[in-house]
Amino acid sequence: MGKKLPQLTQALQDFIKQQKIFFVGTAAAKGRVNISPKGMDTFYVLNDQEVLWLNLTGSGNETAAHMLENSRMTIMFCSFEKNPLILRLYGEAEVFHERDQAFSEYINYFEETAGSRQIFKLNIDLVQTSCGFGVPFMDYKGERETLKVWAEQKGESGIKEYWTDKNQTSLDGLETGIFKD
Repeated sequence: MGKKLPQLTQALQDFIKQQKIFFVGTAAAKGRVNISPKGMDTFYVLNDQEVLWLNLTGSGNETAAHMLENSRMTIMFCSFEKNPLILRLYGEAEVFHERDQAFSEYINYFEETAGSRQIFKLNIDLVQTSCGFGVPFMDYKGERETLKVWAEQKGESGIKEYWTDKNQTSLDGLETGIFKD
């Protein structure tokens, strides 16, 4: 059954590499809790206590807004295949934008992707596993190309315009910091 660990074991790092989807949970002090599914090749394990994920442009920017007020983050992986497992990573996160030196360092861990918006680094303080016995079997059929194609068609200036229109505030009216100096 479930275990609590202070860091990722090699077996759990291997499990992460096999997953096609993960979920990110954040919240500000007040307002809505955000849980967001993430896919594509946007997750990277730096070491047993630090992970990165590349956030691509989307309709909202809740996680970035929450990070300005509350740096707590949970990342969850579920196995939908033969061996059941749920893996949660708890910790404090940092957000890096294109303007930040750390962004230009960390972006090298990912494939170049149009619409890359931020990189989040989670400093893990608790790793929890649970059985996953209630998670259904699902077949992976491939990545959707829709987001990549959309971002490529918009181009860099179109993405920045989209950020201006859609990504400056959260659902609760919190600033996201996307254009701050």
